[in-house]
Amino acid sequence: MKHLILIYSLLLTDALLYASSSKVEVLKLPDISSWEKQVFLDETLYQQVKIDNKNVLKATSHASASGLVRKIEIDLNETPYMNWSWKVDSVLENINEKHKSGDDYAARVYIVISGGFFFWRSRAISYTWSSSQPEGSNWLNAFTDNAVMVAMQSGDKRVGEWVYEKRNILEDVRNLLGSNVTSINAVAIMSDTDNSKQAVTAYYGDIYFTPD
Repeated sequence: MKHLILIYSLLLTDALLYASSSKVEVLKLPDISSWEKQVFLDETLYQQVKIDNKNVLKATSHASASGLVRKIEIDLNETPYMNWSWKVDSVLENINEKHKSGDDYAARVYIVISGGFFFWRSRAISYTWSSSQPEGSNWLNAFTDNAVMVAMQSGDKRVGEWVYEKRNILEDVRNLLGSNVTSINAVAIMSDTDNSKQAVTAYYGDIYFTPD
């Protein structure tokens, strides 16, 4: 819950950049100047590195929870698909992500719909590299009913491999959140292990929205 409340508060404080085009770059490495750090319990280390001549963001979490947030309004009618790539070196052991004690993820990318001044109305969808839940499944966040978790990958079958993802966010907002809104207000990434007290390393590539 603390993760979402701090992000919602951040959305209230500054004007949002409106993005609308055939392709909307949200994370275009090596430029991370539009992303803001959010630390919740100790700090996950985010470093820009090059792998196979490609700029990526390396996240190292040791019993920590912090993320990077970009406030940007995306018109989902024009660019409903979020595209990203990621890789993890390992997953977390013996956790149940549906319980508060296991609410940790080697990697996750999530979108936020702001409730404006009514921050308790803010909603989020978190796309995770799950350690324990089946691929393709979804469930409510262990701390708040205002966030839905989605397992894009599950377990260690693709550990060490770059995985490219595409998701129709407009459909997910309707189907998972039951909302008819057609824009989102922020995108965030986070690797966190504060509840399980374990350690993970993950890598994130560019994040962008497209019409199809």
